[in-house]
Amino acid sequence: MEYRSLGTSELKVSVITFGAWAIGGAMWGGADETKAVEAIRASVDVGVTTIDTAYLYGFGASERLVGKAVAGIRDRVQILTKFGLREHYGQGEYFFDLQDQGKTYPIWKIASKKSIMEECERSLRDLDTEYIDLYQCHWRDHTTAVEETAEAMAALIKQGKIRAAGVSNFTAEEIAAANKVVPIASNQPPYSMVERGIEADVLPYCREHTIGTIVYSPMQRGLLTGKFDPAHQFAPGDHRASAVHFKPENIRRVNAFLKGIEPIAEEHNATIGQVVLNWTIQQPGVTAALVGARDADQARANAAAANFRLTPKEIQEINQRLGELTLER
Repeated sequence: MEYRSLGTSELKVSVITFGAWAIGGAMWGGADETKAVEAIRASVDVGVTTIDTAYLYGFGASERLVGKAVAGIRDRVQILTKFGLREHYGQGEYFFDLQDQGKTYPIWKIASKKSIMEECERSLRDLDTEYIDLYQCHWRDHTTAVEETAEAMAALIKQGKIRAAGVSNFTAEEIAAANKVVPIASNQPPYSMVERGIEADVLPYCREHTIGTIVYSPMQRGLLTGKFDPAHQFAPGDHRASAVHFKPENIRRVNAFLKGIEPIAEEHNATIGQVVLNWTIQQPGVTAALVGARDADQARANAAAANFRLTPKEIQEINQRLGELTLER
């Protein structure tokens, strides 16, 4: 496993970071809690030291599972969590309706100082920890000044409740505004072989200003494993059923691309998914990749993506094939 500094903070994160979105169950058609805890522990056993979660992932369920999984090994891991999305809150900026187990939860973006302080106390309880290593604004709340959000994170650092401040899904301009108030250790944007929008401005900005980038959905929520058939039927409540990348024609095109890079995987005795992850963590400016796992075997396989290194020639070939891949939008 490789470990990299997160911006100018004192944090060092594993390049493969455990993403705990799916184990929260909501939006993923449920989850097996026992297997989720086993997955986190298996990750730590093979060198993954960084775990990313959020309150929204099951309305605290994911955070509680993370807390349970790291009991007794808290000093060996960094816990990253997020604030700023609350259900039925009625203040801030309405975001979307989350459908889960037959219920509807209106989700609001709220990043006021008062709300952040409340959320931090709740997350500390759910995680069963005295501090959070990286506390991130999940999404920008346009009803609250960026400066107020950043001031709240600065206050939490001063209180010793968080070690570093981060943001997620922020534009370059928003990161810059926050960074004037509190050192921003990292941004967490979506990024994958088939979702590369941040290369235009956000990623270059973060590289130039020594701000870490922890990318989420590097496997495009499972699409880049090559395990999906165009006729796949998702379980009730799985958000991927309506995701554009999972259109049948897009699945067909992505699978054809993945078939083309199989020789590279074979050269490294690796899976297609491991090649995808290795490519991701070698992209300029990418500090770490968040990868979810529902059981211990998946967790160990994800971690093994850091055990080899694609050559410049192999990366060039992959990039050439990606340049020929077009998806329906």
